[in-house]
Amino acid sequence: MTEITRVPLQPIAKGSLTKLWLGVIAAALLGAGIAWASVPAGVELDTITEGSGPTPGANDVVFIKYVGKLADGTEFDRSRELPFPTNGIIPDGMPMQVSGVVPGFSEGLQKMQKGGKYVLRIPADKGYGATPPPGAPIPPNADLEFEVELVDFMSEEDAQRRFQVLQQMMQAQQGGQAPGGAGAGDAPAATPAPPQ
Repeated sequence: MTEITRVPLQPIAKGSLTKLWLGVIAAALLGAGIAWASVPAGVELDTITEGSGPTPGANDVVFIKYVGKLADGTEFDRSRELPFPTNGIIPDGMPMQVSGVVPGFSEGLQKMQKGGKYVLRIPADKGYGATPPPGAPIPPNADLEFEVELVDFMSEEDAQRRFQVLQQMMQAQQGGQAPGGAGAGDAPAATPAPPQ
């Protein structure tokens, strides 16, 4: 028969096992720290005033009031009132399709509730990145911050229907067919464009 060479086990020196585990824990923490640091910053949403109800989806149209600023506080954009009367057919605020804005803004909108006011911070990679719109006061790779009030939101179909009703009302007023319509010397009212 063959004999197996025996290797005697040596006792572990006092404190060596503790040092081994401390080394394993330190390596794991270092690895987690490196992994965390390499993940790009995400969209941040702070609530100023709580909203209520559901949140908009990617295919919805939102009606918002907002102010856009760069990280240094320079204002680069602000919502404006619509240049025509809405007669309550559509909500106040600037209409925007949730899927028609930069990814970070879309992501933030989908976390907001009707009636809420928020501060939305968008990292450059979820904003305009290295190529901001031509002529925009936004430098390449700029982080963005928005103060946003979500006035209301609705499905794209409902928004389109409401804009069509509003357009028909305005056309009727221009033709003098509705009470309070424009007279012969009055300037015609602007025709609303559906949200992009």
